[in-house]
Amino acid sequence: MKKFILHMCLVLGVIISIFPFYWLIVMATNISSASFKFPPIWTFGDQLLINIQKVFAEVDFLKAITNTIFVSTITTTFVLFFSTLAGFVFAKFEFPGKNKLFFFTLGTMMIPAQLSLIPNFILMQEFGWIDSYKALIIPGLASAFGIFWIKQYAEGAIHDDLLNAARIDGCGIFRMYWSVALPVLRPAIAFLGIFTFMGVWNDYLWPLIVLNDPTKYTLMVALANLKGLHQTDMAVVMTGTLLGTVPLIVLFLIVSKQFISNIAAGAIKD
Repeated sequence: MKKFILHMCLVLGVIISIFPFYWLIVMATNISSASFKFPPIWTFGDQLLINIQKVFAEVDFLKAITNTIFVSTITTTFVLFFSTLAGFVFAKFEFPGKNKLFFFTLGTMMIPAQLSLIPNFILMQEFGWIDSYKALIIPGLASAFGIFWIKQYAEGAIHDDLLNAARIDGCGIFRMYWSVALPVLRPAIAFLGIFTFMGVWNDYLWPLIVLNDPTKYTLMVALANLKGLHQTDMAVVMTGTLLGTVPLIVLFLIVSKQFISNIAAGAIKD
């Protein structure tokens, strides 16, 4: 009976989680007025191709996708590098001021992101980086959460014996990081990579503030232009949102397999 209740709760949770995406697809395949009908429409329509044509006609969708992939990939790569390197050092090495520096890093997580918008904008303006990809990428190259996440994982996953063996073989710190730590940290890296990539992909406010040239717009900013000043075609907005979600789903399906397999492999070790 307990299993039945548990399974029913899981099924209910899955339905609640999937419903917004199902509703997105339904609205993307219908005309705009279908969004406001009561009772709501629950079935797919035949307007998807027409709505896709409208999206491509109103915004430079492919350019926006390309810009977003570029910014997300570069940012995620550097976040993974700096987070794994700093997290590994914090977890496995002793140096003066280590605890103070780590608590300072944690303290930056307590500051709301909105409070840093104006100082960051002024800084980007002083550097002359407004309306450039540097303003999108460089402020996000380091992640306090990423350092914390990797440190916590590395403390339990990387055994001191492995590092001692590497030292005996003559490895320096960076060689131990590259050859010993990174293979062990792969499950944590997979999660942090997905988490960071999705965060950059869905970021709307910061790109809206620092970008002026429409040819440099990221996907979220470009999709916002689908909303009209006096009237909004909700079907087109839903279709644009659906198209922008597809690459994330594909990425998750690709990486999640590696993510789950590494977790399973790690679970049966020791």
